[in-house]
Amino acid sequence: MPAYVIAQVDIRNPEAYERYRDIVPDTIAKHGGRYLARGGACETLEGSWMPRRLVILEFPDADRARAWWNSPDYAEAKALRQANADTELLLVEGLPAPALPRG
Repeated sequence: MPAYVIAQVDIRNPEAYERYRDIVPDTIAKHGGRYLARGGACETLEGSWMPRRLVILEFPDADRARAWWNSPDYAEAKALRQANADTELLLVEGLPAPALPRG
């Protein structure tokens, strides 16, 4: 079943964070992930949550998401992000794909 990494990011050093933006997409793709949302406009519909930057990634499953986050491929990018932004990061398991009707 798919899994999603949801990140709330508050960038402290935009110039240094640019390097992260340059190198992270290849690490995500290498582990079967893709962006669903990447820093677009956010609108709070309820509550007080107002992230400055929100990113949603989709992976084939939670194991692949964890493998990406723990991988040597992502280590440099992760260190850049952690040094230049405050981040809240969640891993959320999705629902299995619905069965297709038989014909």
